[in-house]
Amino acid sequence: MTKNTGSAKYEGLGKDGKGHVSTGSGALDDQPYGFQTRFEDAPGTNPEELVAAAHASCFTMALSFKLAEAGHEDGTVETSAEVTLSKDGDGFAVTKSALSTKGKVPGLSEEKFVELAKDAKANCPISKLLDTEITLETSFEG
Repeated sequence: MTKNTGSAKYEGLGKDGKGHVSTGSGALDDQPYGFQTRFEDAPGTNPEELVAAAHASCFTMALSFKLAEAGHEDGTVETSAEVTLSKDGDGFAVTKSALSTKGKVPGLSEEKFVELAKDAKANCPISKLLDTEITLETSFEG
Protein backbone atom coordinates (compact mmCIF):
# COMPACT_ATOMS: atom_id res chain seq x y z
CA MET A 1 0.00 0.00 0.00
CA THR A 2 1.24 3.47 -0.88
CA LYS A 3 0.03 6.64 0.80
CA ASN A 4 0.58 10.15 -0.50
CA THR A 5 -0.39 13.47 1.00
CA GLY A 6 -1.56 16.86 -0.06
CA SER A 7 -2.65 19.87 1.93
CA ALA A 8 -4.57 23.08 1.42
CA LYS A 9 -5.08 26.24 3.42
CA TYR A 10 -7.78 28.85 2.68
CA GLU A 11 -7.65 32.29 4.29
CA GLY A 12 -10.79 34.38 4.08
CA LEU A 13 -14.11 32.95 3.01
CA GLY A 14 -15.97 32.41 -0.24
CA LYS A 15 -15.04 34.43 -3.31
CA ASP A 16 -12.78 36.73 -1.30
CA GLY A 17 -10.72 33.87 0.15
CA LYS A 18 -7.28 32.93 -1.03
CA GLY A 19 -5.90 29.43 -0.82
CA HIS A 20 -2.61 27.63 -1.17
CA VAL A 21 -2.13 23.97 -2.03
CA SER A 22 0.92 21.76 -1.51
CA THR A 23 1.89 18.14 -2.08
CA GLY A 24 3.78 16.02 0.40
CA SER A 25 6.57 15.46 -2.13
CA GLY A 26 7.08 19.21 -2.52
CA ALA A 27 6.30 19.09 -6.26
CA LEU A 28 3.65 21.70 -5.50
CA ASP A 29 4.63 24.05 -2.73
CA ASP A 30 2.19 26.69 -1.57
CA GLN A 31 0.62 27.15 -5.03
CA PRO A 32 -2.22 29.70 -5.06
CA TYR A 33 -5.80 28.67 -5.66
CA GLY A 34 -9.22 30.14 -5.03
CA PHE A 35 -12.38 31.36 -6.72
CA GLN A 36 -10.39 33.51 -9.15
CA THR A 37 -8.14 30.62 -10.24
CA ARG A 38 -11.11 28.26 -10.52
CA PHE A 39 -13.72 30.37 -12.30
CA GLU A 40 -11.73 33.29 -13.70
CA ASP A 41 -8.30 33.49 -15.30
CA ALA A 42 -6.20 34.40 -12.27
CA PRO A 43 -2.78 32.76 -12.04
CA GLY A 44 -2.66 29.64 -9.92
CA THR A 45 -4.28 26.23 -9.95
CA ASN A 46 -7.63 24.71 -9.02
CA PRO A 47 -8.93 21.31 -7.92
CA GLU A 48 -10.16 20.30 -11.38
CA GLU A 49 -6.80 21.12 -12.97
CA LEU A 50 -5.10 18.95 -10.36
CA VAL A 51 -7.55 16.10 -11.04
CA ALA A 52 -6.87 16.46 -14.79
CA ALA A 53 -3.10 16.28 -14.21
CA ALA A 54 -3.53 13.28 -11.91
CA HIS A 55 -5.76 11.48 -14.42
CA ALA A 56 -3.48 12.18 -17.40
CA SER A 57 -0.36 11.07 -15.55
CA CYS A 58 -1.96 7.94 -14.06
CA PHE A 59 -3.46 6.82 -17.39
CA THR A 60 -0.20 7.50 -19.28
CA MET A 61 1.79 5.44 -16.80
CA ALA A 62 -0.79 2.63 -16.90
CA LEU A 63 -0.62 2.56 -20.71
CA SER A 64 3.18 2.56 -20.68
CA PHE A 65 3.10 -0.50 -18.41
CA LYS A 66 0.57 -2.23 -20.72
CA LEU A 67 2.88 -1.55 -23.67
CA ALA A 68 5.88 -2.94 -21.78
CA GLU A 69 3.89 -6.04 -20.76
CA ALA A 70 3.05 -6.54 -24.45
CA GLY A 71 6.79 -6.78 -25.17
CA HIS A 72 7.59 -3.26 -26.35
CA GLU A 73 10.81 -1.69 -25.12
CA ASP A 74 10.68 1.82 -26.56
CA GLY A 75 8.11 4.44 -27.35
CA THR A 76 6.38 7.62 -26.30
CA VAL A 77 2.92 8.17 -24.85
CA GLU A 78 1.53 11.65 -24.25
CA THR A 79 -1.88 12.34 -22.71
CA SER A 80 -3.95 15.37 -21.88
CA ALA A 81 -7.08 15.30 -19.75
CA GLU A 82 -9.90 17.80 -19.77
CA VAL A 83 -12.02 17.69 -16.62
CA THR A 84 -15.50 19.23 -16.78
CA LEU A 85 -17.00 20.94 -13.74
CA SER A 86 -20.78 21.30 -14.12
CA LYS A 87 -23.56 22.82 -12.07
CA ASP A 88 -25.18 20.12 -9.93
CA GLY A 89 -28.22 21.30 -7.98
CA ASP A 90 -27.02 23.95 -5.56
CA GLY A 91 -23.38 23.02 -6.08
CA PHE A 92 -21.01 21.62 -8.65
CA ALA A 93 -19.75 18.19 -9.71
CA VAL A 94 -16.97 16.85 -11.89
CA THR A 95 -19.04 15.25 -14.64
CA LYS A 96 -16.47 14.18 -17.21
CA SER A 97 -12.81 13.55 -17.81
CA ALA A 98 -11.84 13.43 -21.46
CA LEU A 99 -8.49 11.76 -22.13
CA SER A 100 -6.67 12.43 -25.38
CA THR A 101 -3.57 10.30 -25.88
CA LYS A 102 -0.93 10.07 -28.58
CA GLY A 103 1.40 7.14 -28.98
CA LYS A 104 4.48 6.37 -30.96
CA VAL A 105 5.74 2.82 -30.44
CA PRO A 106 7.90 1.09 -33.07
CA GLY A 107 6.48 -2.22 -34.25
CA LEU A 108 3.01 -1.70 -32.78
CA SER A 109 -0.19 -1.56 -34.81
CA GLU A 110 -2.74 1.19 -34.23
CA GLU A 111 -5.38 -1.46 -33.41
CA LYS A 112 -3.20 -2.95 -30.65
CA PHE A 113 -2.45 0.53 -29.31
CA VAL A 114 -6.18 1.29 -29.04
CA GLU A 115 -6.81 -2.07 -27.36
CA LEU A 116 -4.08 -1.45 -24.77
CA ALA A 117 -5.26 2.14 -24.23
CA LYS A 118 -8.80 0.94 -23.49
CA ASP A 119 -7.41 -1.59 -21.02
CA ALA A 120 -5.27 1.08 -19.36
CA LYS A 121 -8.30 3.38 -19.06
CA ALA A 122 -10.33 0.63 -17.39
CA ASN A 123 -7.55 -0.21 -14.94
CA CYS A 124 -6.03 3.22 -14.19
CA PRO A 125 -6.49 3.88 -10.43
CA ILE A 126 -7.59 7.49 -11.03
CA SER A 127 -10.13 6.36 -13.66
CA LYS A 128 -11.49 3.97 -11.03
CA LEU A 129 -11.66 6.80 -8.49
CA LEU A 130 -13.68 9.13 -10.71
CA ASP A 131 -17.43 8.61 -10.62
CA THR A 132 -17.89 10.30 -13.97
CA GLU A 133 -17.95 9.80 -17.72
CA ILE A 134 -14.47 9.04 -19.03
CA THR A 135 -13.85 9.28 -22.76
CA LEU A 136 -10.71 8.27 -24.62
CA GLU A 137 -9.46 9.61 -27.93
CA THR A 138 -6.32 8.08 -29.40
CA SER A 139 -3.92 8.93 -32.17
CA PHE A 140 -1.05 6.69 -33.12
CA GLU A 141 2.09 6.88 -35.17
CA GLY A 142 3.80 3.52 -35.63
